[in-house]
Amino acid sequence: MKKEINRKEFVEKSIGFMVMGILAPFISKGSELFQNEKKIKIGLIGCGSVSGMYLPHLSKSNYVEIVSVCDIIPERASRAAKNFKVPNQYTHIDQLLAGAPFDLLVNLTNMQEHGRLNRQALLARKHVWSEKPMANTYQEGKALLDLAKQQGVRIWGAPAVVNSPQFAYMANAIKNGKIGRVAAAHAHYGHLGPTWSAFFYEKGGGSLPDLGVYNLATLTGLLGPAKSVMAMTSIITPERMVDDKGKIKVEAEDNAMVLMEHTNGVLSHVQCGFNYFDPYGHEGEGQDKPTISIWGTKGNLQLIGYDWAPFGVDVATTENEKTIRESTRHDTYAWEEGASVISESIAMGTEPLIAAEHALHVLEVIEAARESQATGKRIPITSTFKFPISK
Repeated sequence: MKKEINRKEFVEKSIGFMVMGILAPFISKGSELFQNEKKIKIGLIGCGSVSGMYLPHLSKSNYVEIVSVCDIIPERASRAAKNFKVPNQYTHIDQLLAGAPFDLLVNLTNMQEHGRLNRQALLARKHVWSEKPMANTYQEGKALLDLAKQQGVRIWGAPAVVNSPQFAYMANAIKNGKIGRVAAAHAHYGHLGPTWSAFFYEKGGGSLPDLGVYNLATLTGLLGPAKSVMAMTSIITPERMVDDKGKIKVEAEDNAMVLMEHTNGVLSHVQCGFNYFDPYGHEGEGQDKPTISIWGTKGNLQLIGYDWAPFGVDVATTENEKTIRESTRHDTYAWEEGASVISESIAMGTEPLIAAEHALHVLEVIEAARESQATGKRIPITSTFKFPISK
């Protein structure tokens, strides 16, 4: 006798068949459950230390196909290609751009080279994801953004701090009035300085574009664009020993204090440098103290861990004065995820939280900080970006 099914069973079975029908083309025969149909082809330039974080992350993305790697040191390009099974390797950007076709340039070179190389990629009609900063000056960066629009492609710049769940929690808490009217904020990040390359200490380098850039991106992302900047910068250690050049003279700031004025009277402060003894070191492993604090009339927010590797937000309010740790999940974000997130956005036709205009704004703040030190004046900021930043 044929068994009759009720309406609930019919609906459940129908939905099941529909879901299987929709997902069938994407079901993988391998260990991955889903396989995205469109992959963004990536050409990566700069196979130094940062690529050791980027390449593993990119290689795991369902939206990425790494087609080429490039480095002026052939051995580094060869090693990266071998370790990550990349079919093409080059030693010059001209070879990379003329070689195997790709969609997105991932620029991990020395920061002084970013503007020049990014421009070449944009002229070749490639999208660009650039490690910080995306250019050496605000004007150079603005020209890159204008060029990208002319060429019909996009450019984005690190850092990707706005992607973290802790940033989202703090942004929503501020937006929803959880800590009342925001008044002030402080952020700090520093260690004893990198030893593997001279570029950190040469003209165009410095603790601001290497370290302070994270905090500047986070605070402007949470509090809104800066209207003006006052700062002091200095060089504490005039000579350094580095792996690639031996003893060098330090030309860029290795110590900085930056004060920003946001809208509605909000003030924030960023402290960064290459002369800080930090028991957590350059990698920040084990850092469980607040590195960013935001104060309001009804409460405060304390970001636990560095903003490039956060794992919690401590919250105290007038309604609950005892500090409570919130937003403790940290397995959904990594500082090196920018290029992967951008690849997914391109593939899916979505708009990421990361924006070139925000990266440019931070670059103008860094430039203004140096001008403030040189002139002793308060420097107005002309750029802006879409705010608030929230999903």
